[in-house]
Order: sequence, then structure tokens, then C-alpha cells
Amino acid sequence: YGEARWAVLRRRSVGIVFQFFNLVSHLTVADNVELPALLAGATPRTARASRAELLAELGLQGRENALPGALSGGEQQRVALARALVNRPALLLADEPAGSLDSKGTRDVLRLLARFHARGQTILMVTHDARMASAADRVISFFDGRIADDAALGDPAPARPGVTGVLDLKD
Repeated sequence: YGEARWAVLRRRSVGIVFQFFNLVSHLTVADNVELPALLAGATPRTARASRAELLAELGLQGRENALPGALSGGEQQRVALARALVNRPALLLADEPAGSLDSKGTRDVLRLLARFHARGQTILMVTHDARMASAADRVISFFDGRIADDAALGDPAPARPGVTGVLDLKD
């Protein structure tokens, strides 16, 4: 593929949750979440509906018009998660998806990720949090940059995409 083709593929099929949010500071919460959907070709109506559903599920209804700078770290993290999921990508790459959240927020994120996983989405999650990693079907642990352990958890269906948690024990 050429770069343009890769860009289209990434927009439509890959969602990314960055550790440090990477929200567009001058766009509202609504615009930050809707933007990837619009860039991938969704209609404004579809983008709004997907955004509303995700923000409600993440406890952010009523914050649609806020700018990222007016949000707490946990709220920004949830907006970043909604933005990554708005296109229902086949693959979600998540770097510490609950890193800025309290225990309730972490549970909410895990429930949302489980819902997307149940729909067939593959999730690759990097975390230092053993609780987050324990939600994965497979956990690959690293120590000093080398694989220390590679374990399948539970008994996932063989044809179903999985959740892989990459547990980084030491940077």
C-alpha cells in the first residue's frame, strides 16, 4: 500500500488510545470524538449518534461542549477512549487506557472494552496495572525490554479476536 491507502485503512480500522490523551485542545469534547468518524467518511448524524452513545457510557454526558483543558485527567482519558472507539475499529491499540482513572473509572473502561471485544474487536493493551492485564485473554509480560512470560488466560474461542494485555513490569 501507498501512504494514502494506509491512512484510509488506519482511519477506518484502527483506534488508538494514547497514554497522554493527544486531544485537540481547541476542539470541544464532541468535536474531538466526532472528528475521526467524519474523517473516516461517516455522516455527521452517524458521528453524533456514536459520540453520544460513547460519552453516555463513559459518564461524560453534559460535557460535550467543554474544551479538554477544562476536564480532569480522568475525563480527558475517557474522551480519548471514546475518540478511539467512535469508528468501531477492528483493532484498538491502547496505551494505559485507564492510567488516569480511579477504580470506578477503570471498571467502566474494562466494561466498555469487554463490550467491544464481545463484538469481535481485537484489543492490544499496554499497561503496568496487573488488574487491567488480568482482563485480557493473553498477557505478554516484559522485564527490562525482554519477554518474561507469555500466558493465555481462560479459554478464548479459537476463531474470536482477542484482547492481548502487554504488561510492562519495568520500563
